[in-house]
Amino acid sequence: MEDRKLIEKAKEAMNYSYSPYSKFRVGAAIFCENGKVYTGCNIENSSYGATNCAERTAIFKAISEGERSFRKIAVVSSANEEVFPCGICRQVLFEFMEEGIFVTETSSGGILRHSIKELLPNGFKF
Repeated sequence: MEDRKLIEKAKEAMNYSYSPYSKFRVGAAIFCENGKVYTGCNIENSSYGATNCAERTAIFKAISEGERSFRKIAVVSSANEEVFPCGICRQVLFEFMEEGIFVTETSSGGILRHSIKELLPNGFKF
């Protein structure tokens, strides 16, 4: 799937964000090896530790439906500039798509691409 199409799916997912505390909406779309796309948004909670990021929402939805092979994930935010995964999300992405690609949109509408290994060099894996 083209980067731009995946970014558009992530933007659609961002509309469902539940972010009453930070007001920072995030959307993600993950592209599976078989061509399916799963989306996710950030879901906050007044107990901040119970908050879930958009990246993990998307990948956990896919995994819960039996997916295990992923090629690419796109992430966007309401800040209208490039956004990168938190440390927990980087580790989860490394676990499930070590060879995958991360894409995000810049404030000028460009696209940044990084390998998951670039985002988390020497990630933890058994």
